[in-house]
Amino acid sequence: MSDTPDAATIVVTGAGSGVGRATAVKFAQAGWRVALVGRGEEKLGETARLAGGDCAVFACDVGNETAVQTMAAAVVARFGTVTALVQSAATNTAPRDWAQVSSEAYHAVMAANLHGPFYVVRALLPTLRETRGTIVHINSEAGLAASEKAGVPYVASKFGLAGLTQSINAEERRNGVRAVSIFPGDINTPLLDKRPVPPPMDARAQMLQPEDLADSVWYAVNLPNRALAEEIVIRPTQN
Repeated sequence: MSDTPDAATIVVTGAGSGVGRATAVKFAQAGWRVALVGRGEEKLGETARLAGGDCAVFACDVGNETAVQTMAAAVVARFGTVTALVQSAATNTAPRDWAQVSSEAYHAVMAANLHGPFYVVRALLPTLRETRGTIVHINSEAGLAASEKAGVPYVASKFGLAGLTQSINAEERRNGVRAVSIFPGDINTPLLDKRPVPPPMDARAQMLQPEDLADSVWYAVNLPNRALAEEIVIRPTQN
């Protein structure tokens, strides 16, 4: 990491809940400046209150390229440069198998989970080059091996995200930018409520928690610039 902590800025997408919120809180409480990005301004405000520190809210649908460009310009205007980008915004659909999933649902999942990260990286890449920054994508074990549980659009989007992350390293390492894919197993986040049969609370308690992923992000971002953890797989001990 090239910037000192009091000058470092992290952009977190999906910051209104789950992994994004936990990551934003962890970094803000460690003295980072945090740009909170997500669709729900009220939820982002809740994250800002929990995090304290120097946080700013940027309401944005990452699946909308024009909105992403506007958001990125506002972030740079507010903070000057960006040291790290963490993309945790994601969605899924309840009817998710080949027999039931609709084209509309498929495209909605791809927009949030794959096209959005592409738009955000492209918009913020110039400032990340300036800082020799780090990009972290919260992927899924479904991005390593397809599963019926995850569903068709989610699997396709997460495999695509893995390739997108690899392409950043293939091209941008020479510019000092590094990209990390974190592949978690089941996480106790609101995304579980989109399953056809949401898991009960006792099952959720045995899953990874958002704070576990925030710790993984912290590790990836704060490695020395000479080191890159390209892929991190993290699963609950009880499966």
